[in-house]
Amino acid sequence: MCDDHGTPVVRGTMHPRFDQIVTPEALAFVAALDGAFAGRRADLLAERRRRAKEIDAGANLDYLRETASIRADPSWKVAAPAPGLADRRCELVAPASPNTAAHAMNSGASTWLADLEDSVAPSWQNIIDGQLTLYDAIRGDLDYESSDGTALTTSGDGPTIIMRPRGWHLCEKHITIDGRPISASLFDFGLYFFHNAKQLIDNGAGPYFYLPKIESHLEARLWNDVFVLAQRTLGIPQGTIRATVLIETLPAAFEMDEILYELRSHCSGLAEGRWDYVFSYVRTLAHRGDEFVLPDREQITMTTPFLRSFTQLLIATSHKRWAYALSGPAAVNPTSHDEAARHRALAKVTAEKQREATEGFDGSWVAHPAVVETCLTAYRNVLGDRTDQRSLRKPAAVSARDLISLDGIQQTISLNGVRRSVSVSLRYLASWVGGTGAITIDNLMEDAATVEISRAQLWQWLHHESQLAEGPHVTRELLDRVIDEELATLTRGQDADTTARFEAAREVLTFGALSDYLPGFFTNYAYVRYLTEQALRMTPAGPDDLRQSENVGAGTAHASPAA
Repeated sequence: MCDDHGTPVVRGTMHPRFDQIVTPEALAFVAALDGAFAGRRADLLAERRRRAKEIDAGANLDYLRETASIRADPSWKVAAPAPGLADRRCELVAPASPNTAAHAMNSGASTWLADLEDSVAPSWQNIIDGQLTLYDAIRGDLDYESSDGTALTTSGDGPTIIMRPRGWHLCEKHITIDGRPISASLFDFGLYFFHNAKQLIDNGAGPYFYLPKIESHLEARLWNDVFVLAQRTLGIPQGTIRATVLIETLPAAFEMDEILYELRSHCSGLAEGRWDYVFSYVRTLAHRGDEFVLPDREQITMTTPFLRSFTQLLIATSHKRWAYALSGPAAVNPTSHDEAARHRALAKVTAEKQREATEGFDGSWVAHPAVVETCLTAYRNVLGDRTDQRSLRKPAAVSARDLISLDGIQQTISLNGVRRSVSVSLRYLASWVGGTGAITIDNLMEDAATVEISRAQLWQWLHHESQLAEGPHVTRELLDRVIDEELATLTRGQDADTTARFEAAREVLTFGALSDYLPGFFTNYAYVRYLTEQALRMTPAGPDDLRQSENVGAGTAHASPAA
């Protein structure tokens, strides 16, 4: 297999047990996926950039004319619920680490979104440790002892596991093929599927996935073709895989029907990725007029008009095709030692989840085991004994303008909003470059998506020289001063290692928020700068340095093997 598709070279350190995951056979499987799909991936990422330039120049987002017949055809629907995916009222999202895995598998949630994406800092060690954790959890072999001496074990029972790989735009530099870093999506999916698909089926479930950061139905088609080849190669019946697509980019919101159609034999549902969606709104329309400038992050809630239009369309589209509609996470962390604060947090979750269930969602994410029962109770209060409401039909007449309009929104930007965006970014990025991908800041769970909003808004406000409520305009001098002040506060009394991480955070924030152009993601840059092993690290000179995994030779197939 490798002879036909290039030979994978392992450039990362092989820590204990890594040879159990990074095996020649698994790498050969990954190489086959790369050989079949790397060229199409590169083409689709180039198409993203082409389309972004059109929108920057004034082209409007709209529903696709060429796929109108798919949207209008009432006859097609997605596959029936797969084993273990009939009840999705509460989905716990947590990194695939021994600690979080043990708590997730004992949480009582309907499913565990085992994350290798936004809540994970993608160092080589974290990614392979995550694969090992999943390998053990799926076989009931995961044991974890918490700091208080409590032993947690997994027996193979518990929530259904849904793994989230990294997005199409990311690479894995610790594995190369013909000198080129491999797609992180194909690497994460390939290792997990190769080692666990048959065991998951034996357990009474199957290989299930969350697909992040998709921007078009053609990217969904690529995933579907990956699934077809993977199942065929390992002798697994077609349609065994199930995927839930995160609608977390603004372009994807205009192609939800088409995305479901492309994945219909492998599809389980759509989920609203609320924070990534807000970030994508800023990123997609960053170069357009002042009418698209968002206010302070705290003013943007799921009840704001453009986000309500998005969720109404997602629910209506999902249910029209008998797919599950999943809502975004409750981000509060209710573990405060202040009992009154804990009750306020749980009350907020209850109100949010009951509103979502009433709107028509079939289930929702939570980001902490302590709110699982609160979420389940909220859904039971609305759904009663039902485990979903896919039969609910709430037609949504959502225009293209509805999905982008800020009519009725106070576009107020405050100095405190600027300062909070800087502070959250610095605190999160200092953790991320140190290898931790999800942290609690001010009693809110923060991951890569929320930081993407913060740094993108800083860039947008600077680019538009937005006026603050206090009077001054956002300038480079103002942002430099705020960054200096926040950094001084955060590093006061800290040791040299902590201070160095904050200085690295400042460097990433400067790249992501103060560059002449708005980088698509901070993760591409920060990964090659700080999270790859020392011998592979680089200071990218420009976008081309961040696209090494797209330098696909002419011999790499572009055609679909499923055709």
